[in-house]
Amino acid sequence: MAVLLGIDTGGTYTDAVLFDPEAGVLAAAKALTRRYDLTLGIEESVRRVLEAHPGAQIELVSLSTTLATNALVEGQGSPICLLLIGYPPDALEQCGLGKAMGADPVVSIRGGHDAAGEEVQPLDLEAARGAVERYAPKVAAFAVSGYFSVRNPSHENLVRGLAREVGGLPVTCGHELTANLHASRRALTAALNARLVPVLGRLIEAVRGMMSRCAIQAPLMVVKGDRSLVSADFALEYPIETILSGPAASVVGSLYLSGETDACVVDMGGTTTDIALVAEGRPIVNREGATVGGWPTMVEAVQVYTFGLGGDSEVRMDPKEGLTVGPRRHIPLSLLAAEQAAGPAAPAPPLGIMGDLERQSRRRQAESHDGQFLVPTRPPGVHEGGLSTVQEAILARIASGPLARERIYGVSESAFLVDLELGRLVDRGFVGIAGFTPTDAAHVLDRQSSWSREAAVAGAFLAARLYGLLTRSAPPSPEELSRRVIDQVVLQSGRCVVGATLAEAYGLDLGEHQTLGRVFVDPALRPAQQEGTLFDVRLSLRRPLVAIGAPVSTYFPAVAESLHARLCVPAHAAVANAVGAVVGSVVQRVHVLISPQEAGEVFRVHQEQGVRDFRELEEAAAFAIDHARNLALELADRAGASEIQVRVDRDDRTALAGGDEFFLESRIEATAFGRPRLAHDLPGRNRRR
Repeated sequence: MAVLLGIDTGGTYTDAVLFDPEAGVLAAAKALTRRYDLTLGIEESVRRVLEAHPGAQIELVSLSTTLATNALVEGQGSPICLLLIGYPPDALEQCGLGKAMGADPVVSIRGGHDAAGEEVQPLDLEAARGAVERYAPKVAAFAVSGYFSVRNPSHENLVRGLAREVGGLPVTCGHELTANLHASRRALTAALNARLVPVLGRLIEAVRGMMSRCAIQAPLMVVKGDRSLVSADFALEYPIETILSGPAASVVGSLYLSGETDACVVDMGGTTTDIALVAEGRPIVNREGATVGGWPTMVEAVQVYTFGLGGDSEVRMDPKEGLTVGPRRHIPLSLLAAEQAAGPAAPAPPLGIMGDLERQSRRRQAESHDGQFLVPTRPPGVHEGGLSTVQEAILARIASGPLARERIYGVSESAFLVDLELGRLVDRGFVGIAGFTPTDAAHVLDRQSSWSREAAVAGAFLAARLYGLLTRSAPPSPEELSRRVIDQVVLQSGRCVVGATLAEAYGLDLGEHQTLGRVFVDPALRPAQQEGTLFDVRLSLRRPLVAIGAPVSTYFPAVAESLHARLCVPAHAAVANAVGAVVGSVVQRVHVLISPQEAGEVFRVHQEQGVRDFRELEEAAAFAIDHARNLALELADRAGASEIQVRVDRDDRTALAGGDEFFLESRIEATAFGRPRLAHDLPGRNRRR
């Protein structure tokens, strides 16, 4: 039997499916994602499905993941250095570029081109060399962006070559990711790509290790955000294209499993809720670039609206905002305690997670960090760039396993400094925080029973006591607080659905119209609380809600009821992303621009090596079409495609002035597509078993 193996690695679970193109899902399994060692969850889930079909011959392994998306939503990633060529001084003030870079270094270098692709000033290679030599020991990757590099990337190419030679680190160039002219947004996309290279690298390394141990000899593919597939090596060059990989796979998988063609697809995981509208069986692809975690990237992707809300979201208590959930993920206390109790060296009471929770519960006064634990998310010594003395001390303190947050403050006399450095470790993915989450609330109310209810109740008590302290009111009982948390997740989930549909259908950003949301959306989602309002509000979603993901059964029946929508939770909904990972194809696009120069006497072709001029438009077009076709074919081959076909489209744009027609530009798009190569396509390769 020749089958495909689909894997989805999310922030909470890693899923695996064995899939037969004719018979569908043969076997499915879930395992917890261990961020400190992704191999554990991958290998556990894969071995379970292989044990269900021991004779299966694996022709393809395909991977989808939310790790890149989660990293952007949670503000995490590896330290990088951004090299800007020919940018104006205010570049960091645009598109949130300065905020995105944070404390990471940004170096401005003389050079660059204009809109015609002409050199504005010579490239200062010595300045670039100095920056690379200075920052290479401190960062994990470099990003390079020239001001008009999409019109002439020669300076970017030179700096990339130097950075690779001198620094020996991964380098991302802006012109490789987009043909868009918006310079600061292009620099942002390049920076985010560079920051994600180590994130995706660790995941692919883990999958390849599993394949080796399981004797699987087959191509490894990764789902891109536009739902197409690329080889793992290709994905490592452009990991930014895997943002929304998980959501894209979830849309494809949910359509396959549900049979729906017009729907609102909702994928709720541990960290995020992703929503996409589907019409006539096809998701909308955003050609302008996806916005994830508030960052306006230039990555073409399925039009997915991503919200920092999931079963494992942080429950926050604020005296002004009240009770709210997200956007950061916390490790559920119920899970943390259950894992520790099941471990090979489980501590005896009163030590361990439960011992700390019980000790904190006996205190007469609530402390701000009650119920919080720190968890190492990488093996000791595995990091990029330098760590401060306090950061090293924190990591050393928690190296042996989860530790109550209050126990780290002895590493410095300044609690403020400890919190600051801890926040940086969390942002860089070294440390995870465990605390009270909606998953714990569901355990308290017996809506879930996977892990430790005892820890969930203790966490709910501590959270309720802190909530009462902040609001200066009597603390609710653990059960009452848990009900409020579940209701809040239902409310915020409903807001997500309404917000996504309003944005897609009408271009209306609900976040910018909060009064509208309070007056019309929230009352519709909480009809029991409409007494005393001026309007009776009822919302009816005229498309079915197709809900997938492990937590949806807890929250989305109530969401669908409040929106008067039909709810569809298909079979295998919990592993829909892994199904979506194996039913895609390989697609690569190349864009080439032809622009007039010298009053229309010269036609310039802008390509990735630089520019080339022609005296005749048709001569320029013939060169551009041939170049685009060959490059698209090459990229599709590199991306792992077989049986490749190429389609080329030409769009000439003109304008009328004074009765005469003037040539403005010509845009050439070559699209190469094919099925992913399978094991039997590879010469000299034997399949598993």
